[in-house]
Parts: sequence; structure tokens; C-alpha cells
Amino acid sequence: MKARTQAGVTLIEVLIAITLLSLLSVGMLFAMRVGLNAWGKANDRLMSNRRTAGAQRVMQAHIAGLMPVLTMCQGPSGGAAMGKAIFFQGEPQSMRFVSAYSLQEAWRGAPYILEFQVIAGERGAVRLIVNEIPYTGPEAGLPMCLGMIPDPITGTRLRFRAIEAGPRSFVLADNLEYCRFSYLERLPLAGREEWLPDWTRRTWPFGVRVELASTGAASDLRPVSFAAPIRIRRSTEIQYVDE
Repeated sequence: MKARTQAGVTLIEVLIAITLLSLLSVGMLFAMRVGLNAWGKANDRLMSNRRTAGAQRVMQAHIAGLMPVLTMCQGPSGGAAMGKAIFFQGEPQSMRFVSAYSLQEAWRGAPYILEFQVIAGERGAVRLIVNEIPYTGPEAGLPMCLGMIPDPITGTRLRFRAIEAGPRSFVLADNLEYCRFSYLERLPLAGREEWLPDWTRRTWPFGVRVELASTGAASDLRPVSFAAPIRIRRSTEIQYVDE
């Protein structure tokens, strides 16, 4: 009689198949992980670039919407309110004015007092924040204006309360190497222009320059320094009152 043959696989063949399947699964999982990490980094960079470009557009809109309004200031030693003065604070790392544009309502809402301040960030970097406070008239600036102080150029200048970061502060730009403001003065009689790091004049500047530098990677979108003109189109004698 002939020996009966049986079809099947050996234990060695089963082990080889399981090993190959395991290697294939590990390779697929590794490829998926690499792809997800690359997608996450690309998405983070895209969002960072969008924030950088958006912050510049927002600041330009803020400055373009500047309103030439007056404010009431406290008298000497916190006494009765003194006369009205132009509402504008311009320092190298602080800026405060009233604008018709705000992050909360864009161009559609009421004016807001905007407070820009450069503060310390993480790992030695700095960040730029903005506070938005509703403006309802000259008395809205009373808590921020602390009276007059001597000035070597103009004789006296307004003294403002320091701008502070709070829970409602919005971060416009982060991870910056530096951020500074300067202000354009035009002298028509002398035929020249000059950018000043500190605005002490009793009128509004003709423009604001914002200089930014990022600490991010070279491949990231770099924040662009820009100069925005200030065009005064209404009289300060027309008082804005929130009705």
C-alpha cells in the first residue's frame, strides 16, 4: 500500500509568517507615526505663521483707526481733575490711544482704549500684549492719566499709569527677541522728519513704527517691522459720547 500524504505547514513556516507579519505591522506603525509627527509640525508652523501675519494686520488696523480724542487727567497729588489733553501715550515699549478698531468688534463696534505693552516671556524672550477698554468719553481716561510732569523739551508732559497684563490681555506676538515702538515727527519749516523713541509732544505723531524680531527657527515666518501713518480726520472739539 502507498503511504498517505498530508497537506499542511510546519512550525518553522508558522513562526516565519508571524515574524514577517510583525515586521510589516511595525513598519506600518512607524511610517504612520512619522507621518503624523510631520503633519503636526507642519500644522503648528502654519498656525504660527498665521498668527504672525495676523498680528501685523491687526496692529496696522489698530493704528489706522486711531481717534483724536481728549482725556481728563487727575490734578496734582490726585486732586480734582485738571483740563483736557490729547489722549496718546508713546514710549519705547508702551503705547496707549483710542481706536475705532478692536479685536472684540473689529470696525463694527464702539471705540476702545488700546494699551500695548512689551512684557517678559519665556526663556528670555518677550511678548507683545494688548488690553482693550471701552471708551465712553474724556472721563474714561481719568484713571490712566496721573497729571503732568516736567519735560526738558515741552516743559510739561502727561504722566500715565503703567500698563499691566491681566487675564483679559491678548497676546499679539510671542517668542520675540525684541519689540519696540517709535514715533514720527515732521518739522515742515525745517524740511525734515525724525523718528523718536519717546513721544512727548502735545500733538499726535504722524506715524508709528513697530520693530519686531523673532527668536524662532530660520524657517519660520519672520515678523516684519512696519511703519503705519496716522491721519487725523476729525476735530478734537467734537466730543464722542457713548449713547
